[in-house]
Amino acid sequence: MQKLNFHEIERKWQKTWEESQVYNAEVDFTKEKFFVTFPFPYMSGSVHIGTAYTLTRLDVISRFKRHMGYNVLFPFAWHWTGVTIAGVSDRIKRRDQQTIKILRDIDGVPEEIIYKFEDPFFMARYFTENNREAIKKLGIGIDWRREFHTTSDDQCYSKYVEWQYFKLKEGGYIKRGKHPVVWCPRCKSVTGDHDRLSGEGVFPIIFNLVKYKLKDSDAFLVAATLRPETIFGITNVWLNPNADYVEAKVNGEKWIVSKSCVEKLKDQLRDVEVISSFNGSLLLGKYVLTPLTGKEVPILPASFVDPDLATGVVYSVPAHAPYDYMALVDLKKNKEVLKKFNLDSSIVDGLQPISLIKTERFGINPSEVIVKELGIQNQNDPNLERATSEVYREEFLHGVLLENTGEFKGLLVKDAKVKVAEVLKEKGLADEMLELPTPVICRCGTRTYVKILPDQYLLDYSNKEWKEKAKRCLSKMRIFPEEARINFEWFIDWYDDWAFVRTSGLGTKLPWDDKYLIETLSDSTIYMAYYIISKFVNQGYLKSSNLTLEFFDYVILGKGNPKDVARRSNIEESLLESIRKEFDYWYPVDLRNSGKDLIANHLTFYIFHHVAIFPEDKWPKGIAVNGFMKLGGQPMHKSKGIFVSIKDAIKKYGADVVRLTCLISADGLDDPDWNDEVVNSAFQNLNNIYESFLMLSGAKVSENDTELDLWLSSKVREHIKTAITSLNEVAIRKAAVEIFFNFRNTLKRYVRRRQELTLTPTLKKALNAWVVMMAPFTPHFAEELWRILGNNSLVVKERWPREEDFIENKLANLKEDYLDSLLSDIQNVKKIMKEKPSKIKIFVASEQKREIARFVALKFAEGKRDNEIIKEVMVAFKDRTSSISYKDLPKSVLRLVEKIRSMGFDTFMNALDKITEDEFLISSSNFLKKDLELEEVKIIKEDSKEAAPYEKAKLSEPLRPSFILE
Repeated sequence: MQKLNFHEIERKWQKTWEESQVYNAEVDFTKEKFFVTFPFPYMSGSVHIGTAYTLTRLDVISRFKRHMGYNVLFPFAWHWTGVTIAGVSDRIKRRDQQTIKILRDIDGVPEEIIYKFEDPFFMARYFTENNREAIKKLGIGIDWRREFHTTSDDQCYSKYVEWQYFKLKEGGYIKRGKHPVVWCPRCKSVTGDHDRLSGEGVFPIIFNLVKYKLKDSDAFLVAATLRPETIFGITNVWLNPNADYVEAKVNGEKWIVSKSCVEKLKDQLRDVEVISSFNGSLLLGKYVLTPLTGKEVPILPASFVDPDLATGVVYSVPAHAPYDYMALVDLKKNKEVLKKFNLDSSIVDGLQPISLIKTERFGINPSEVIVKELGIQNQNDPNLERATSEVYREEFLHGVLLENTGEFKGLLVKDAKVKVAEVLKEKGLADEMLELPTPVICRCGTRTYVKILPDQYLLDYSNKEWKEKAKRCLSKMRIFPEEARINFEWFIDWYDDWAFVRTSGLGTKLPWDDKYLIETLSDSTIYMAYYIISKFVNQGYLKSSNLTLEFFDYVILGKGNPKDVARRSNIEESLLESIRKEFDYWYPVDLRNSGKDLIANHLTFYIFHHVAIFPEDKWPKGIAVNGFMKLGGQPMHKSKGIFVSIKDAIKKYGADVVRLTCLISADGLDDPDWNDEVVNSAFQNLNNIYESFLMLSGAKVSENDTELDLWLSSKVREHIKTAITSLNEVAIRKAAVEIFFNFRNTLKRYVRRRQELTLTPTLKKALNAWVVMMAPFTPHFAEELWRILGNNSLVVKERWPREEDFIENKLANLKEDYLDSLLSDIQNVKKIMKEKPSKIKIFVASEQKREIARFVALKFAEGKRDNEIIKEVMVAFKDRTSSISYKDLPKSVLRLVEKIRSMGFDTFMNALDKITEDEFLISSSNFLKKDLELEEVKIIKEDSKEAAPYEKAKLSEPLRPSFILE
């Protein structure tokens, strides 16, 4: 059988679509519009299969809406802003071999091109051109006339961003003030979520700094903690013996902290003067005094202490901190470490965990319990992170402080945490600093920290009125899946002031203070409106000089006199009116689709900025989010080589195989997985469908339908209904399963059931409907099938099949369901037979059993209980039973009730009244013979003389025949 050349047909149909401009959308007031957008990708590398997953999902919806008669606009653009691109460029300048290796081996960039990436704009253009080609090859239905990119390299887009920030300033949404930010010391700039190589979604949190007075000194060893309530369980203080520490005056007080902490303290507006520097090992074996209790505890070595986290000093509470517990266990086992630092073993031998918190799950020794549970062996075991998280969570939610905590005994941990910190600060025994709980690496490769900027430009996301407007917008939006709505609500409430300018990277300058650039998340919040304008820019009707503030005010907000605006913007009034008309027609965005990670930033900002600038009728109408594509069960990670680009996937498998693999992988917030099994399944499925079409197209044409076509019509109607419902809910996988598997199974059964296959009118109509339904998912493949069926139009422009195109015939459905149920019973028996049968006798229930069944069903409909129905049947049929033993009636009634319950009363009665079982089975006997691979099929009525010798005949029930295989 002929195999399909996916690459060949994809090239053919992409060329045809481009020539016919099928995806170029223009204003058409006779049609309802549907405007979809996708978050533009960063141009620092190749777009990957995860992008394909989200992008194809949106493409399915846009194509579906076009089939449903909507005028659909799906534009696309590219994100060049921030330090994402500049960071890679900087690493190329530094000849970073890991970066060069990734670009060469994973992105496939020729080595002679890589060094040209020292120019960030060259790199951005290179990847834009390559990724545009990849997305076109994926078959995404985009209006490319509206394409643009961000940064000052696109002066027209920069003019739009400048207008946006003038409007935000004018509306009172921008302020200046002191604000903590994530800071890159190399770039000397703020590092936002999308400026990060790793650590996206990590924000500064407050660490308590507990002061431990060094014995016989006026200096304090300052330990950072998130759990100040645990100071009552301290056994020692940990230092990293391989790290450098300093003694410094901090606001006049002598502190001992890690060397890397000094700049952090300075950048958090403290007065810091370094007195001396030394290796951490110098303090080992010395003692400190614990605050509140005044107990002496030793300073000991621990390799797990990160000198770059907060102060680089950790106080040890082994009973309640698994890391501390294992470090103490390791130290007691490894006397060589003690000898290395000239420490007497007696210092650690007497140290025992001190319990101070009790929970139901862990008791009073959580570290010991969870270390055993997880089989943790030493302080370098990665499971310690999990252990720490579980203990901390359990104690925070359910922990109660014990007697040895003094005035805090009996308090819940969540309350004690606050009160202990307050008491320590009141007594001058503690301070605080902001820190990142896990490392955040800038795109330039530098580890960042928290800096307080004294005079920072801020978006006032803490503004309560702004939050309320955002919530009002959200309440009117459709969110897919609905379960994601709570995440939006949480982030709208959570966001505080946001630093939106940077001093490095690429971007648009802040119009009233051009030493700053607008950062990557903040110049990409309302660009969807610019798609309307960009078409006129790309076609040469507009230049940057025409894009005045008044121009944007009129086009987007409808403000101003068109004649005056046109004159000031130096354009024709008719052109201005045309652009305004187009904006008013297309806006707002009907659906924006993204990965679920962007709820935490971009998508929430998208809502905030729209409600700040746009009138309410132009606020976003819908957002869909989905999970992250994994690769063989692992998160994609370029540096680890766990990465598949769209370009490479298409080259290997073809676009429609890639699309279908993505689209059948997952729904909602579930994470899909790209693996060989799923890809090969999609490939095989499409080839099988193609072979079926070749076979069916060669069948003899019939002008008349068969009785089975009534069933086919009903089933196709069901598939259409399910697919429409699923797609309207953005349940893409569910729709794909319905179309590519369930619909196919219907046709396979139809072909199997037909004695002689002919291309009937209903079958041809069903095949046409099926191809149109496949088109949003596998458009190139669908175009090819469409031609096989003899059609000359483009399937991507065809109307979606309607339910009313196919007549529902309930009786046909009942008959075929009845037959399938019987076949299933027979096949189950065949499987356990030792010898292959050649004959079957099928016994159809007697008329009296049908009468009893009808009686039972009516009583069931009256709401009678099972035992009541049994009693009434026993009375009504006393001395009347002939085909069933009177004593067997109760069991028979219960089986009938169960069947009625599972089928539903109406369906059961319709089947009972309208299916003449023996006649239907006789008419189907040739099919049964062929399908069951038998030589003889006999249909026998239970109350006939022919059935008398067979005890098995008595087991027949209405709508469930009994049978004997021989």
